[in-house]
Amino acid sequence: MFLKERKSGHLVQVVDLTELVNPLRSQVTGRYHHGEEEQEAEPFNKGDLVFPSGETLPGCWVDSHYRDDEIPSTGMGV
Repeated sequence: MFLKERKSGHLVQVVDLTELVNPLRSQVTGRYHHGEEEQEAEPFNKGDLVFPSGETLPGCWVDSHYRDDEIPSTGMGV
């Protein structure tokens, strides 16, 4: 899957999609997509990546607590 680095606009090929969708991981391993030669893999912060359209990554991919406010309170002080 290709994503875009927010600041530079360069395309980044994500090496392992399980890293991308795991909200407990703040980084993914990827490669810049430049020229014909395959680039070396390196870590990228998920916060620095967006979809090629400019849309941000889904909250469930970047925040492990994205649905915490939906958990009902038991009122038992736990």
